[in-house]
Amino acid sequence: MNNFDLKNKFAIITGGAQGFGLDISKRFIKSGCKVRIWDIDETELLKASKEINSDKLSYDVVDVSNFTQVKNTVDKIAENSKIDILVNSAGITGPTSELWNYKIEDWSKIMEINLNGIFYCCKAVVPYMIKNNYGRIVNIASVSGKDGNANASAYSSSKAGVIGLTKSLGKELALNNIAVNAVTPAGANTRILNQMSKEHVQRMLSKVPKGRFLEVHELTSMVCWLSSEENSFSTAAVFDISGGRSTY
Repeated sequence: MNNFDLKNKFAIITGGAQGFGLDISKRFIKSGCKVRIWDIDETELLKASKEINSDKLSYDVVDVSNFTQVKNTVDKIAENSKIDILVNSAGITGPTSELWNYKIEDWSKIMEINLNGIFYCCKAVVPYMIKNNYGRIVNIASVSGKDGNANASAYSSSKAGVIGLTKSLGKELALNNIAVNAVTPAGANTRILNQMSKEHVQRMLSKVPKGRFLEVHELTSMVCWLSSEENSFSTAAVFDISGGRSTY
């Protein structure tokens, strides 16, 4: 694997104790970055901290769907650290069901975490990046936000919203040396698949020409580049990593 130069950088990674976020955290630290992982589950944060075992790692228990909590945590971090990178990886899939049978509370929860959570984190962090005239923001969207998945209208809609948010924010910050991009992975072998029915998982897999799920480290490599100074021109963009599934 290529090494990325993230020395002297400080990153916040939401959902950093599990799945994509955990692997990204490990790779960032290997690349010289100081990493602050957020998760709502303190048990998972403690496990991740023990697994990574690095003085470059710290963590906060944060519910990204609570703006007051997000803002207070960001302000506290900014007192002692310059926030260079934000990776928005926290998310849930929710249940699979036809739209007309979808429970309103399930729909609202998915939107609050997957879309509003990214809005809250960006809203809190971006002013500090503007002040420093530097930043890299990577939002973990999904190929379902581009294509839509049957029986996953809430998840697909939330990820489509993330793509729209990314494009808008990237344009707003284009003159501030702040790059804002999204990645759209196909299904990956992470615990998030456990939230879906077996039939839904198989339907997802059948759409991927490569015939397999995404490996987590493949996504991590893309996120590392987007988070580095090497990415000096790409912003407001969507980087596909779907094994050939996407048609645009």
